[in-house]
Amino acid sequence: MKILLCWLGLLTTVAMAEPKPLWPGEAPGAPRPPEGTETEGKGGRLSHIEQPQYFLYPAPEGKRTGQAVVIFPGGGYTILAMNHEGHDYAKWLNERGISAMVVKYRVSGNDELGYRFPVPYLDARRAIRMMRSMAGELGVKEVGVMGSSAGGHLASVCATRFGDTFEEETGDAIDKLDCRPDFAILIYPVIAMEGVGHSGSRRRLLGEEPTPEMVEKLSTEKQVTAQTPPCFLLSTFDDGVDCRNSLRFAEACKVAKVPVTLHLFEKGGHGYGMNVSGKGELAVWPELLDAWLKR
Repeated sequence: MKILLCWLGLLTTVAMAEPKPLWPGEAPGAPRPPEGTETEGKGGRLSHIEQPQYFLYPAPEGKRTGQAVVIFPGGGYTILAMNHEGHDYAKWLNERGISAMVVKYRVSGNDELGYRFPVPYLDARRAIRMMRSMAGELGVKEVGVMGSSAGGHLASVCATRFGDTFEEETGDAIDKLDCRPDFAILIYPVIAMEGVGHSGSRRRLLGEEPTPEMVEKLSTEKQVTAQTPPCFLLSTFDDGVDCRNSLRFAEACKVAKVPVTLHLFEKGGHGYGMNVSGKGELAVWPELLDAWLKR
């Protein structure tokens, strides 16, 4: 009850940020769809994104820890669960003196929009760099990433494939900044693109018949290196996204000697975000993340 009351109090103290464009002019990788294409469902669930945007939540002055987190909501690369896997996280981080950015990256259930890889990743890289471009004014020294479900996969791509280059990127001053995150928070993440991975996320990101090379490249448990930043992972045994995604990523971190923290609970399901009321032992997970971020 104490956790729930504190959370309800937080929701009333931090207002939702205003959206701003992620790219100057038209975003690269795919043409902008016609106006009116984008849809919004219950709980702020967005799809058929017209323009990639970000919502900035600067940490209050006097409380700033020097950390910032770029947040990728989940939704199977089809929708974005903007509220409970985006704005709610940002408000929680703000309360702890951490600046946050919620990213409305390009996803759709319509293949004709052309939002397969690397389009969501282009937006993710841009968002990390955008946050770095504001580091001075926000008092930021470390920029991490956080993602849930398919957003967790996108965050894990950021943590493992930051050395990639793309001709679609504009090459402006922001694109010249480093896009390697300093830490990664992966919440019930999709990791693998085959086997225990999530078939829906793979289908939307890579298409019906991806090449073996692309499957290997985007199975991020196979892409961990010594340069991968420290990671926090959370999953449950009854999650619809098999918990072995998290286990395999954690194992890869151990092999590469990357600092990793994995919390695996018996029950909790999928898609809960910080809605932990009635979740039993799982209800402590925000406290565990809080301790990890302070460390």
